[in-house]
Amino acid sequence: MTLEFEDFLKVDIRVGQILRAEPFPEARKPAIKLYLDFGPKIGERKSSAQIVQHYDVETLPGRKVLAVVNLAPRQIGKFRSEVLVLGVPDADGEVVLLKPDKDVPLGVQMF
Repeated sequence: MTLEFEDFLKVDIRVGQILRAEPFPEARKPAIKLYLDFGPKIGERKSSAQIVQHYDVETLPGRKVLAVVNLAPRQIGKFRSEVLVLGVPDADGEVVLLKPDKDVPLGVQMF
């Protein structure tokens, strides 16, 4: 499937910083609850991320990540996931988070 450039522009990918992370034991697949700051324009949002193989709740706060901020929220049990934090699979198929390799302001949009 080929995507038109105008369609790609509809996907709003921004830089956020993880404020805190909590275990999510009631999720069907092992996951972590993330609370992220996307700066003054977007503010704080929540996400559920299946990242337990490479990350733990103690080391995630402060980390900057890329996330899609304009997807419809998803209800995961009693938790409402508001953004999709982006990652890629490692050689074993486990999620590795995407992040900027230089310091950038919170909330900046990917282009």
